[in-house]
Amino acid sequence: MRLARTALSATLFLAATAACGTAFAQSAERDYAAEEANRALVVEFYEGVFQRHEVEKSAEVLAEDYIQHNPHVPDGKAPFVTYFTGLFAENPDARSEIKRSAADGDLVWLHVHSTAGPEDRGRAIVDIFRVEDGMIAEHWDVIQPVPESSANDNTMF
Repeated sequence: MRLARTALSATLFLAATAACGTAFAQSAERDYAAEEANRALVVEFYEGVFQRHEVEKSAEVLAEDYIQHNPHVPDGKAPFVTYFTGLFAENPDARSEIKRSAADGDLVWLHVHSTAGPEDRGRAIVDIFRVEDGMIAEHWDVIQPVPESSANDNTMF
């Protein structure tokens, strides 16, 4: 049965490849060195801002017209610096630990455990950044509180 599913998956993949023609083949080519450079840029930025609280220094890699999709943070590099400088002044123990990261083209994903302090269970966050010309141009996030109990034995990280 497993072999049949694998064969079916392969057949469907080949059919999709044929149906999409060269557009699919072109999109399958990846520049892994550029993707790794994007990932490293975002990881260094994130650790600088959310671990070391070096907001202004770390924000040097944000585009001036940085687009923010988190509804609590304004667009733009300068508003980002103002917002997070104030946040960390009020929450000096806040930290965000990157658990895993990945890149695909101009997008970089981070899976993060963010806490307000040592006693806080925190939040599980997936941050998505778009990098353009060596600068962070755009950001999305999905945030979920870490619950006290869970219906399963898995962690969120």
